[in-house]
Amino acid sequence: MPKKVLVIGSGPIIIGQAAEFDYAGTQACRSLREEGVEVVLVNSNPATIMTDEDMADRIYIEPLTVPVLERIIARERPDGVLGTLGGQTGLNLLVDLEEMGILEKYSVKTLGTSVASVEMAEDREKFRDLLERIGEPVLPSYAVESIEEAIVAGSEIGYPAVVRPAYTLGGTGGGIAHNEDELRDIASGGIAASKVGQVLIERSLLGWKEIEYEVMRDGEGNVITICNMENLDPMGVHTGDSIVVAPSQTLNDKDYQRLRTASLNIITGLDIKGGCNVQLAYRPSKMVAATIGEGSGYDEDGSMYYVIEVNPRVSRSSALASKATGYPIARVAAKIALGKTLAEISNAVTEKTTAAFEPALDYCVVKIPRWPFDKFPMGDRSLGTQMKATGEVMAIDRTFEAALQKAIRSLENGRGSLLWEDPNWTAGEPSQLLADDDRLWKLAAAIRSGRSVESVTLETGIDPWFSHALSRIIGMERQLLAEELTPDLMRNAKRMGFSDAQIGSLADYLPEQVRSMRKEWGLKPVYKMVDTCAGEFEAVTPYFYSTYEQENEAVSSDDAVAVVLGSGPIRIGQGIEFDYCSVHAALALQALGIKAVMVNSNPETVSTDFDISDRLYFEPLDEESVRDIIENEGEGQSIPATMVQFGGQTAINLSQSLGVAGLPILGSS
Repeated sequence: MPKKVLVIGSGPIIIGQAAEFDYAGTQACRSLREEGVEVVLVNSNPATIMTDEDMADRIYIEPLTVPVLERIIARERPDGVLGTLGGQTGLNLLVDLEEMGILEKYSVKTLGTSVASVEMAEDREKFRDLLERIGEPVLPSYAVESIEEAIVAGSEIGYPAVVRPAYTLGGTGGGIAHNEDELRDIASGGIAASKVGQVLIERSLLGWKEIEYEVMRDGEGNVITICNMENLDPMGVHTGDSIVVAPSQTLNDKDYQRLRTASLNIITGLDIKGGCNVQLAYRPSKMVAATIGEGSGYDEDGSMYYVIEVNPRVSRSSALASKATGYPIARVAAKIALGKTLAEISNAVTEKTTAAFEPALDYCVVKIPRWPFDKFPMGDRSLGTQMKATGEVMAIDRTFEAALQKAIRSLENGRGSLLWEDPNWTAGEPSQLLADDDRLWKLAAAIRSGRSVESVTLETGIDPWFSHALSRIIGMERQLLAEELTPDLMRNAKRMGFSDAQIGSLADYLPEQVRSMRKEWGLKPVYKMVDTCAGEFEAVTPYFYSTYEQENEAVSSDDAVAVVLGSGPIRIGQGIEFDYCSVHAALALQALGIKAVMVNSNPETVSTDFDISDRLYFEPLDEESVRDIIENEGEGQSIPATMVQFGGQTAINLSQSLGVAGLPILGSS
């Protein structure tokens, strides 16, 4: 086992590479130090937890360039380097250090996934060759390095054609070309953006389902699936810009197992040591297939799926999968990099099972991206293969409908709920349902105005299962509009994720009146634990989500408690720096002997790691959720005070409503 390890960070926050790498790097540094390893960290972003002085033994806040890294290596003489936890930046630097002979010069070993494996996954031609060798289906495609070669490839494949640059982040430089002129423009940008001047021109699978598997493998070849996720948006929208559901909702067991087997074959073929994200396209429903054409039908001949790409590193999807399951992916990946097997790594959530135990979910998770168009209202709001979201929110509940509505409440984008409609929509119905940042609200408005689920599905390519789920939400809206509000009706609405404000708007009550009524009727949320094992083993993790059921697993205690409000999704003007502040507030409370209760909705952050606070509530940062949590923590005890100074404008805004409700605030009133 190495005694000293250099960890490469991810640098500044950019689209496609945000707070998730602070979470991954922080968890990895702590994991390495648990094993007695001396950690040397280099990063250029001062607004991160990972650059705190107690996260590593030595920290260099320096530019992430090869010359700087060589000087640090020459000075520190680490035994190994870990570059797969710093996003695309860390991965590219790792490859450069190897190719320039710097690692060999200073006898530094690459820990975890090798550079050869990284190159095989990132180089489009090498990856295609690997898929052919291991018998995985490959789309007709050509790896090219010039515009002339791209034009030839486009004529061979036909249009539309997808352009995927090698060694880039968030789909940078890529796109979908519908003709030769578009292909020239996109290929030119893609070749320029690629670290190696290479793009892949491949056949389009627009309209197919997009499925992701987060998988883990150790050096002995043991492999597990951590989580599978399904994009609500079909192929054609970058997964970072798509609404994502975990676990998948429209795959039967045969479909699920087929893609699981493919993902495990790929991570084995690549010889990955650590975490890996596999993205696949799967045949759509019969209804959608009828609009695409021959070769896409579920019962037609040909491959049922194709492999889109692989991230041989921790990614944004890894952070989502980690928070969705409670499985600490970066922690486990760091220990695998040291040579440990999955069976030798304990599951920190249960403290009874090992990391070789595949997580099981008895709830539904929904992620919705947070886009920056509130700051750029005149920008191109359409969504495609290049990522535009700056952040994301995650919500957990027992059903898809409830988790979706809870995630919408978490976005803080001025919409508030699914009831929002653009005043410019004619007669309340949008003119088209093309993919953009408001498509979810357009879908709801279209169904609300009388369009059938089938017509919405045929226009968008979204699986009818999701369209029917939206239709059920609209059906509950109609009930609340037409019927007298009774305990049963309110219970059904709450279990479908309707907020007090939504119910009040539809049933003609003020939100506070709805709150009083449901408390009078004994309707209050209970809190369930995220335990990685669907209740099969007793868990020690203090990680909770709300739902309207019976048993409450977050029982209040006699200990001194304070609530820390996080800052929600990453957006322009409110970024990772507020997560830094929230984490330090929690740590300071613990140092004073006060139990810290964290509330946040952002899966990318250190503050939503399961062991940073004494309790974590993954909930929307709105008045209803925060008041419910405070009341739950003060059940039968004194009401805990809340810290609002560290969660940016989000928490500051909540201070006013908490004050009106008579709830105590710590610090400035």
